[in-house]
Amino acid sequence: MIEEKIIPLYIPYPDSNEERLVRVFIPEHEAGETFPVIYMTDGQNLFEDNHVEFGCWYTRETIRDEKKATGKAAIIVGIHNDGDPMERTNELTPLTIGELACPEELKLQITPQGEIFDDFVVNRVMPVIEKDFPVELGRNATAICGSSSGGLQAFFTALNHPDLFCAAGVLSPAFVIYTPEDLRDWIHSKLQPVLPYLYIYSGAGDDQEKLIYQSTEWTYEILEECYPPEKLNEVILFEMPHHETAWEQIFKDFLHIYLERRAEF
Repeated sequence: MIEEKIIPLYIPYPDSNEERLVRVFIPEHEAGETFPVIYMTDGQNLFEDNHVEFGCWYTRETIRDEKKATGKAAIIVGIHNDGDPMERTNELTPLTIGELACPEELKLQITPQGEIFDDFVVNRVMPVIEKDFPVELGRNATAICGSSSGGLQAFFTALNHPDLFCAAGVLSPAFVIYTPEDLRDWIHSKLQPVLPYLYIYSGAGDDQEKLIYQSTEWTYEILEECYPPEKLNEVILFEMPHHETAWEQIFKDFLHIYLERRAEF
């Protein structure tokens, strides 16, 4: 039996001189065993509680519990977004969905670069993971997940590459940054015969999450107009805040559904 481990990688980031930290969690496994994979934003908050302000998803513990309960597990690829908050917002906000609908002073601070992050995941991170780690290959073994701006980015990347991702965990997504009209147009432009399963979650337990909830509701209504109903799942927990403590809990449900049903997606 090979013990679980976290392996740090430094991968060159597009249009930059920097290398980005990517940490890969591999569950305990037998030699030759392979796992489905979940690519996740905010890798700095996934494995241990280093950030008192933000908290932790405790994904290692969730994977262990799922493996104990069902015999199934996944590799987690945690991509760090641990620059200053505005840098994180920039790299997890796509430009091509539409014009920003936030207040003017905030617009002046945001330079949307989600397409660059999308390119980084698909063309730089994924090839390394698929070459050097015990991942099961193929669309039905590949998912993406994130929260807040990361939830928006997971939604964007999954719909941008439905041939690569069978599922997306879209948790507390920052849809509020766009108008419903622009989101509707963008979603319709991405409709294809094969589409990823979308697990869309929101709370409403604090002021920020209430705004997220409102925009999640109207985005879900847009999706219901045009998206295969069997590929949609909306979960609302009204008491939950905009915080890792909420995403830690909801990730357990997303993980279980992905591992149990991915062959259907």
